[in-house]
Amino acid sequence: MTPEQKSQTDCPTEAEQSDASCDASDSGFQINRRQFLFGTGTALAWLSMPQWLRRTGMPARVQAQVAEYPSTRIAGISELKAGEPLSFMYPWEHVNSTNYLLKLGRPAGGGVGPDEDIVAFNSMCTHQGGPLIGKFNTDAGVAGPCPLHWTTFDLTRHGMVVSGHATMGLPQIILETDGDDIIATGVMGLIFGYSDNSVDPTSV
Repeated sequence: MTPEQKSQTDCPTEAEQSDASCDASDSGFQINRRQFLFGTGTALAWLSMPQWLRRTGMPARVQAQVAEYPSTRIAGISELKAGEPLSFMYPWEHVNSTNYLLKLGRPAGGGVGPDEDIVAFNSMCTHQGGPLIGKFNTDAGVAGPCPLHWTTFDLTRHGMVVSGHATMGLPQIILETDGDDIIATGVMGLIFGYSDNSVDPTSV
């Protein structure tokens, strides 16, 4: 066999190349659906941040990993009344972790309970940390306007910005129910003043 014939024999055929390119058995390229959704959500949140916040408020490397949160009972469904927000702290006993549990009287994104109208949100504006205490309007289904720059958030649509200077939605507390109990199980969105919701702010 000539050197040229040997070289041609060693080369993979077109079918072999196709099979190799379609082989997805390499674990380095495999991710599950949860990792994909969380990763893309993190990327979108990062891209929506203003440049100054990207420089000063976030670590150099963003890891798209699901944070671990405690499961904490907040209140009972039977204790809630429409139009009367209930304050609580989660995930930390820290002023920035002050949240409000509300019964909106209409179905809402992330809502729990028989009518899917019970939601909870953090009480600090995502723009510059303006206090939203006393600004939760259950009749209109909004929080705000913030006293600093008049941002208003839609409580029926996961806290999305309606108007104002904020570019990130109001962090929503993820809720579950167990009988009459309302349980906080996580936070969707970064709480103002935190670089990581899962890190105790009193320890840094």
